[in-house]
Amino acid sequence: MEWNEDYNIGIDVIDNQHRQILDYINALEKIRVSGERDKIKEVLDDLIDYTQSHFSFEENLLEQVHYQYLPSHRGIHEHFVKRLNEYRVKFEQGVSVEQDLYRLLSKWLINHIQHDDQDYVDSVRDNMLHYLRAQEQKKGKSWFARFFS
Repeated sequence: MEWNEDYNIGIDVIDNQHRQILDYINALEKIRVSGERDKIKEVLDDLIDYTQSHFSFEENLLEQVHYQYLPSHRGIHEHFVKRLNEYRVKFEQGVSVEQDLYRLLSKWLINHIQHDDQDYVDSVRDNMLHYLRAQEQKKGKSWFARFFS
């Protein structure tokens, strides 16, 4: 699976985190073919840990900008983490979940980026613009104009 520039939401730190998740998904698919369960487990654990870290970062950002749909967005994250952990438990029980998990992850990531995450971009951008304008007024110079035209 390859990153497509259409997946960018325009917030660099979030876009970079999404690319990293995609890298983990691709690593899982590559290792799945080898059948080396210890390596599969390692990538699976790293993927789940990184995804949870990303969700935490994203929710923190949305909290700071007072995103009105944060509870719903957080619920989507919680449900997805629960599903990932269910896959991890099945894997640890010896079930081969890698192919189903890859399908789920690849579809879910792109859908989540293009719909759920895209929905908060304007709120984040508006909040940042408001903040930068306030900083410019405090400084009494065109500090803001250097960043936005």
